[in-house]
Amino acid sequence: MKQGSGNRKLNEQAREVIASILLFDISDPRLALVTIVGCEVSYDRSVCKVFYTAEPERYEEVTAAFKAASGHIRSCMAKELSWRVAPELRFMLDTSVDEAARIASALARDAVRFQGTHDAAIDPVAIPEGTEPPTGHSQESLTPRASSPANGLKETL
Repeated sequence: MKQGSGNRKLNEQAREVIASILLFDISDPRLALVTIVGCEVSYDRSVCKVFYTAEPERYEEVTAAFKAASGHIRSCMAKELSWRVAPELRFMLDTSVDEAARIASALARDAVRFQGTHDAAIDPVAIPEGTEPPTGHSQESLTPRASSPANGLKETL
């Protein structure tokens, strides 16, 4: 669904208010070090989906803490905002940070694994040692130069 600038402002306003409430008004230690990633407020402002992230080993306890504190967070949010309706809060776990960490570690493992064969990975035109280049070409003629028109750069004289 396409978001207008007004809806984006509402989402950001809701995120800031909820993050502030968690930081200053809620004393539940289970909600320490929880990050509010974003909010999606419905068109009529009756529902607010709150996306959060925490350490993977704390997912269950953070979910239970949000369930216990949602009424208090909602009432604090109603006091802070000048909306007609205090939206129903639906807390949703955002695992995109975990996915990014998983992908980064997989890329790091592959980089270590392919470190010895970096020539083929970096230069796909490189010819392995001990083999002859194709007829009529030398190794230098196959590697692109910075000033070649093939790289989109004009040669300056």
